[in-house]
Amino acid sequence: MTTSSPEQAAAQPPPQQPPAPGGHPQRWLILGVLCLAVLTVVLDNTVLNVAIPSLTRELDASTSDIQWMINAYSLVQSGLLLTAGSAADRYGRKKMLAVGLVLFGTGSLVAGLAGSTGQLIAARAGMGVGGALLMTTVLAVAIQIFTPEEQPKAIGIWAAVNSLGFAAGPLLGGFLLDHFWWGAIFLVNLPVAALALVAVMTLVPESKNPRGDRPDAPGAVLSTIGMAALVFAIISGPEHGWTSGRVLLTAAVAVVVLAAFAQWERRVPYPMIDMHFFRDRRFTGAVSGGVLITFGMGGSLFLLTQHMQFVLGYEPLEAGLRTAPLALMIVALNFTGVAAKWAARLGTPRAIGLGMLVMAAGLASVATVAPGGYTGTLLGLVLIGTGAAVASPAMSHAIMSAIPPEKAGVGGGINGTVAEFGTGLGVAVLGALLNARFAALIPMAATSLPMALAQADGAAERGRVLNAFSSGLETSLLVGASAVLLGGLVAGALLRRAERADKT
Repeated sequence: MTTSSPEQAAAQPPPQQPPAPGGHPQRWLILGVLCLAVLTVVLDNTVLNVAIPSLTRELDASTSDIQWMINAYSLVQSGLLLTAGSAADRYGRKKMLAVGLVLFGTGSLVAGLAGSTGQLIAARAGMGVGGALLMTTVLAVAIQIFTPEEQPKAIGIWAAVNSLGFAAGPLLGGFLLDHFWWGAIFLVNLPVAALALVAVMTLVPESKNPRGDRPDAPGAVLSTIGMAALVFAIISGPEHGWTSGRVLLTAAVAVVVLAAFAQWERRVPYPMIDMHFFRDRRFTGAVSGGVLITFGMGGSLFLLTQHMQFVLGYEPLEAGLRTAPLALMIVALNFTGVAAKWAARLGTPRAIGLGMLVMAAGLASVATVAPGGYTGTLLGLVLIGTGAAVASPAMSHAIMSAIPPEKAGVGGGINGTVAEFGTGLGVAVLGALLNARFAALIPMAATSLPMALAQADGAAERGRVLNAFSSGLETSLLVGASAVLLGGLVAGALLRRAERADKT
């Protein structure tokens, strides 16, 4: 066990000590402030989905441009989350919260006023920097101000807000696009960020670990480059060919850089992520399940909002409203405590496994019935929301419980990396599968569905284009369902083995 010196103990002020037996007296109000901050960050993962048709028309954006607008945000977050968590542990979680809100608000302003796809992609990347600081510090602060007995409930609320923001993005985006131009989906962040900044400075106590590891800058650079190269290869595959030199070279860079990242993390004395964590089956199971659940959910929402607008003909607000059942199920089951009761009764392994099984069934329902109308989509959204409400909080708690309390910021970074990387990869992989299937069925010079429809000659040709898109959607969603199902089986098995090992 590591002990602190008298000088270190004297340097640590009372607010940085562990919470009193009853927790911080304003802990629930603080949690509300933290959830407000993180809700804005999570919303921006999916709020852009319903703006895809508008961006395609007004900025002349191709499918690859759209994917990079989404992935620039999530990939920058993924690369910086671990470093941001380590910095928060060392320099102060309240400070990092404030800096994150300022950066996120500034990036939102630039994105809302962008005049080209390049400017918007760059602004989204800047927003990702602020989002990384927010995502890591929010969960770390929550761990510090709640007692161990209350932490599962607090994490459950935090996870529910994450899922709610993830699912409600299309609804908010649809409402804004129905009344304003596309830039409003970014400018709406400004008053929320300002309110959250005032609340953070007023209510949130400072906390840090003076003995925290210094940030791992080389690790951050390697992880960011490696993940960006991986997704770039996946996005470029359908357009340039999977065996093209461009795709193979980018994929090779991804493999080499990510391998170098893993090797660096094993050697460096202050790693962003301690590779010994992966020896803990509870940690490994939760991480693997978390990646796959966000992979399926992020990619499917990316595709489904396009299907509702391009194929079924809904306006942006109508498309957002028709995805609302997913968010409503998450809210109903988590904020009434029903999901927590189910998870407690089932135990963590079964809760995660069953939740992801239900999610996979929902994705399969959307894939097999949605092309004919909204009935299958509605059933699928209800099932996805139910599964996410049970599985997501259980996975977040499993990850955090495997991390030492003094590494709460790093734990938040790991949890956020899982979600952001899974989402970005889901959009890239499922989007690439859709594009590949669509291009195989409609061999024309179009790079997106709107372009293919514009080139179509007559109603029969337009029908063939829409059927090809629906076929690609079905294939992609079934792949997403398989990934979520696999994640549930793997996570459940590993967590069950970990529980048995703890008892022996």
